[in-house]
Amino acid sequence: MRTLRTLLDAGRIVAAPGVYDALSALIAEQSGFGALYLTGNGQASSMIGMPDVGLITLTEMADRVRAIRAVTTAALIADADVGYGSLLNVRRAVRELESAGASAIQIEDQASPKKCGHEPGRVVVAISDMAQRLKAACEGRQNPKTLIIARTDSRTTMGLAEAITRGNAYAEAGADIIFVESPESEEELRTVASSVRAPTLANMVETGRTPYLSAASLESMGFAVAIYPASGFLAATYAVRDVMAQIKRFGRVEDMARLASLADYHAVLGFDRYAALEASLSHARG
Repeated sequence: MRTLRTLLDAGRIVAAPGVYDALSALIAEQSGFGALYLTGNGQASSMIGMPDVGLITLTEMADRVRAIRAVTTAALIADADVGYGSLLNVRRAVRELESAGASAIQIEDQASPKKCGHEPGRVVVAISDMAQRLKAACEGRQNPKTLIIARTDSRTTMGLAEAITRGNAYAEAGADIIFVESPESEEELRTVASSVRAPTLANMVETGRTPYLSAASLESMGFAVAIYPASGFLAATYAVRDVMAQIKRFGRVEDMARLASLADYHAVLGFDRYAALEASLSHARG
């Protein structure tokens, strides 16, 4: 099993696509990614069909991490929102997600209830309150290789200077990686990477508030991690809606080129491997 710390030690930017269930995680890992980002937004939409407004519980998120860990060896970054409650809850969240198989856990400085990071109206807690969250998170981890990612949502309402001040304060409080949400230009991204005194993470959301750049461009700026949290569920939304419209209009899918074959689907899941295992077990019983 890979860890985010091991990948970072290789000295190259870590690109982590967002995954929202075990199938999307399998596809991402088979596409060559060594780290996966378990987006809270994607879990909310795929699990309960609701928006990213802090509705997912710790137990639900831990169950998703556990299910994905069971079928992948990639480093898993788990989005823990604001920590699910009190400081004791933050501590427990880190232990639960770490035990489920996460190698990095993200905590943000929004007030509860939280909002999606590219939406207006986000309210953040005081720096001292977030520092307490991070200290509780660090105390909760049991594996020294588990990383704590601190996200600040202060840029949109309080400005870039405040976001950088918070990033450095969160690093001093024990965070291993700093995630400044929603810089609004390439120059702001460069400033984040050069001004925060810790490894930094860039969030690349298609059609979001931040310029959409390649991992290579972000690496040249100095970022350590690039996440692409929405790519998978945006693609799935478009594709499923498209084929449902075809079935509704034509009574079947007309454009078969838009579908994976059943053989391709079985290959992703390792169907042949399970069939062979079942056969060997049956033979052993005989």
